Amino acid sequence: QVQIVESGGGLVQPGGSLRLSCVASKSIGKIFFMGWYRQTPGKEREMVATITTGGSTNYADSARGRFRISIDNAARSAFLQMDSLKPEDTAVYYCNVNSLTVDGDFWGQGTQVTVSS
Repeated sequence: QVQIVESGGGLVQPGGSLRLSCVASKSIGKIFFMGWYRQTPGKEREMVATITTGGSTNYADSARGRFRISIDNAARSAFLQMDSLKPEDTAVYYCNVNSLTVDGDFWGQGTQVTVSS
């Protein structure tokens, strides 16, 4: 069964930090890249950051300089370190996994991040 499990969301004050984690099951096969996306009510899901298993990264302008994505290939895990959080970062954050060997678009269940004083 394909499974992606996210953790690490929560409530944080502006200027604070959170670290999101994502683990992909072996049923997804050989991973090409993993990424974090976010969505707020009434808006489309947007890319926050992606990383390949080779370590190449891509960031949204809103995340660059404040967020850092990393990957642990052996653990089939990706992480998003979020610093200097702003209220506009409030959203449900989703982990996405792209496989080289299994067809499909794989998403986690989402984890809520709320930035508020």
